[in-house]
Amino acid sequence: VQLQASGGGLVQAGGSLRLSCAASGVTFSSYVMGWFRQAPGKERDFVAAISWDATYYTDSVKGRFTISRDNAKNTVYLQMNSLKPEDTAAYYCAAVRRVTIPTNLREYDSWGQGTLVTVSS
Repeated sequence: VQLQASGGGLVQAGGSLRLSCAASGVTFSSYVMGWFRQAPGKERDFVAAISWDATYYTDSVKGRFTISRDNAKNTVYLQMNSLKPEDTAAYYCAAVRRVTIPTNLREYDSWGQGTLVTVSS
């Protein structure tokens, strides 16, 4: 699976960004797609994931971030609203062929490159 993430940038607190991750070489609809983030000096943490019929979010982004997928375009999106400085990180998309949604990064076997999100206060 090849994953290509895009959409990061610099935004002021309270602003919005939409990240995209395009997948190739797979039957996209069979995969759970996840977003993780890694701030400087910190571990890579789960943000959100989507299966064919469910979504799951870490508590800190519930109500602000929305994950969605377009199976026809082999693309997963992360709409990020009401951004906070603590959301600043490199964001990574990941994929695994599963039915249920894992939140442990070790369960994902394909990763895209990071896209940097910087939220200024």
